[in-house]
Amino acid sequence: MPQDLSALGADFVVNPYPVYARLRERGPVHRVRTDASGEFWLVVGHEEARTALTDPRLSNDVRHSAAWQDDGGNAIGRNMVQTDPPHHTRLRGLVARAFTPARIEALRPRVRQIADELLAAMAPLGRADLVEDYALPLPLAVICELLGVPETDRKAFHDWYLESTDLTRPEAAGAAAQALTGYFAELIEAKRRGPGDDLLSALVRTMDGDGDALSDGDALSDEEMLGMTFVLLVAGYETSANLISSGTLALLRHPEQLAALRADWSLLDGAIEEMLRYDGPVESAAFRFTREPMEIAGTTIPAGEPVGVVLAAGSRDPRRFAEPDRFDIRRAPRGHLAFGHGVHHCLGAPLARLEAAIAFRALLERCPDLALDADPAELAWRPSLMLRGLRRLPVRFTPAPDA
Repeated sequence: MPQDLSALGADFVVNPYPVYARLRERGPVHRVRTDASGEFWLVVGHEEARTALTDPRLSNDVRHSAAWQDDGGNAIGRNMVQTDPPHHTRLRGLVARAFTPARIEALRPRVRQIADELLAAMAPLGRADLVEDYALPLPLAVICELLGVPETDRKAFHDWYLESTDLTRPEAAGAAAQALTGYFAELIEAKRRGPGDDLLSALVRTMDGDGDALSDGDALSDEEMLGMTFVLLVAGYETSANLISSGTLALLRHPEQLAALRADWSLLDGAIEEMLRYDGPVESAAFRFTREPMEIAGTTIPAGEPVGVVLAAGSRDPRRFAEPDRFDIRRAPRGHLAFGHGVHHCLGAPLARLEAAIAFRALLERCPDLALDADPAELAWRPSLMLRGLRRLPVRFTPAPDA
C-alpha cells in the first residue's frame, strides 16, 4: 500500500523532514501517492538520489510515462527541464554563456542597488513581509532585467505563475498556464520587432537564423523559445526567493548562528550552503520516468513509472551529514543536493548564490535587530512537493528614518 502523503495534511507541508526520515529508515525508495500527482516512486536517500539523477534510464521527458497521452494543453513550450540529452545539451548550451562566472559577477552592483532600494522602502515601517517586500522582488527584478521583461508586466507574470502551479485548482491552473503562454508569445514577438541587448532578444535572433556570440548560429523553434522563456524566468527567481526567505527564517530561529554570522562575515558563503542543505528552495527534482524496468537500491520499478527524487531528504541523510537536522553555518556541507546533480544541475545556481549573499548581508546590516514577527508554527508554506517556499515571513525591526 503506497504511503499517502496528502493524508498527512498541513504538518507535512510545514515540516516534511520527519516524514522523509521515517521513510529513509525503512529504505531509500518508496511507493507513495498524492492527490495532485497520483502514485509514484520516491527516492529519499542521498547516495541513491545522486545515482538516480545521473542514470540515463530515468528520463525527464514525460512522453516516457506509461500514463502519458498528451500535455492537457497546459505545457508551456519545450524546455530544458523536461528534455534529455542530446536535446537538453543543445538547449542548455544556448544560454550557458549568459551564466558564466564573469557575467554573473558583473551583475553584483545592480543586485546590491536593488537590495538597497527595497530595504530603503522597508526601513521606515518597522515591520514587513520579507517574502513580498524583499525576498521575492529582488531576484524577480534581476532576472526580468537580464531577460528584458518590462517592469509593468512583472506582477501579472508572477501572479499567473503562482496560479499555474496550484494543483489543488486544476482549471484555474490551466487557465493561468494559457495566459502565461500568450504573454510569452507576445513578449517574444515584441523582442523580434524591437530587439534590445537583453538575453531574450539574443535568443529571438537565433529563431530568425541570425547567429551571434550566444548561439554560434544554432536556431530555436517557436516551441523551444516558449519553453526557454518560461524556464529562465521561473527558475531565475523563485529558487532565489525561497532561499532568501527560508534562510532568514533559519537564522532567526537559531540566534546563536545569526550572532556568529554578524560577528564574522567570512562565514557568509558557508552559511548559504548550510541554508541550502538545511531547508533548500527545491524539495524534489522534476519527475523522471523509467525508460525500461530498472532497479534502484534493490527496489524494482517497472517501465513508464514516475520517479520523484527528494533533494531535501537527500540533504538530510545522516549517512552523508552528521546530525542532519541541526543548523550549523560552520558545517561546510559539501555535497548537498539543493540545486540537483548531474546534467540537470541548476544553471542559475551561481546567480542564486550571488543574490543570496548580497541580500543577507544588506538585510542584516540594515536591520541589526531583525526579529520574527509571527509564531514559526503558524507560518504558511506553499503546498508543493517540488518547491519549498514560504508564502509570507512577517518580521519586525527598529524603524529607520526615511532617507
